[in-house]
Amino acid sequence: MPDNWPIPKFQFQVIIDGEHTSFTEVTGLSAETQVIEYRHGNSPTFSTIKMPGIAKNGNVTLKKGVFAKDSKFWSWYNDIKMNTIRRKEVVINLLDEKGAVAMSWKLANAWPSKLTGTDLKADGNEVAVESIELVHEGILIENK
Repeated sequence: MPDNWPIPKFQFQVIIDGEHTSFTEVTGLSAETQVIEYRHGNSPTFSTIKMPGIAKNGNVTLKKGVFAKDSKFWSWYNDIKMNTIRRKEVVINLLDEKGAVAMSWKLANAWPSKLTGTDLKADGNEVAVESIELVHEGILIENK
């Protein structure tokens, strides 16, 4: 039997509009299809059939450390307040043990719907972490 192991999830990269940005966590890579139940009037069975309906994409949340004078996500978020949404391509790559791309998720026309700053705690020793929630119009998955 060949040595075929699942890829660990701790080595990944995120590219937003061609720019690499370091994140500590990515969640929400999901898609869902609504189910339509239907039964026509002359069906010989007394149950419905199930058909695929409208597809729905989950929001993707990215978390990263806060760096001094780094406000590019706040600037991107502020663009939607002026009714001029800047949609961007977001690529999330899962890397293998050699650092090569093993799997890739591409988010189409992504833009920030929510931005959360870090919490502050006087007696804590954690790193300051902020998160950005992205909405998008679909996920394209590529296996390398």
